[in-house]
Amino acid sequence: MVELVKSGGVLTLGGENGGWRGFHGARICLALCVRVCQAGRDEHRLEVDGYGVGQQRKKSAVMPLLYLAQKQNDGWIPLAGIQYIADLLEVPYIKVFEVATFYTMYNLAPVGKYFVQVCTTTPCMIRGSGKIVDMCKKYISEKEGHLSEDKKSSWIEVECLGACVNAPMIQINDDYYEDLDEQSAKKIFQSFNDDSLPSIGSQKGRKGSEPIRDRLTLIKN
Repeated sequence: MVELVKSGGVLTLGGENGGWRGFHGARICLALCVRVCQAGRDEHRLEVDGYGVGQQRKKSAVMPLLYLAQKQNDGWIPLAGIQYIADLLEVPYIKVFEVATFYTMYNLAPVGKYFVQVCTTTPCMIRGSGKIVDMCKKYISEKEGHLSEDKKSSWIEVECLGACVNAPMIQINDDYYEDLDEQSAKKIFQSFNDDSLPSIGSQKGRKGSEPIRDRLTLIKN
């Protein structure tokens, strides 16, 4: 059980110095894997829920906890966050660290305000993802996984993101940008400078994955 502090109607995790160790003031939403129980007056406690009773089942919460910690810390998880989750689940630090280092969905270093994931698997590769990678190197950072000079963005190559029909595509934070070419990719990356990103989805005006050039069938038009 972990105490929660209620301030201004917002529940935040308690701990040393009233906050997340080395992470003071950070808020973490545990809606996917915990429930908040009234414990009297303004005190609240967390109880891991949905994972059964007992230490062995409670450890199953490690992945959603890591994900939510990352989401609320600008897209990456510091060592202090890993240690806090280990304490919360009552497991050795290494047990959480080995999960965080195994899955590529977890970032253990700053990624900037705009984290770009470029799909380079076969459909996107055939449709020109290599040119999108070139734009990343030119307008973000020459090296994959490195912050841009202004520390505002970074990029990596990833496996299929599930939007093959709108290839090539990228994911920026939680949003998809599809039907890209060199010019639209350049426009997106340059928009990081003044935080004026274009609308998400197809950059060619398609709705969903409708046929290009208004085709209605495979044999007509």
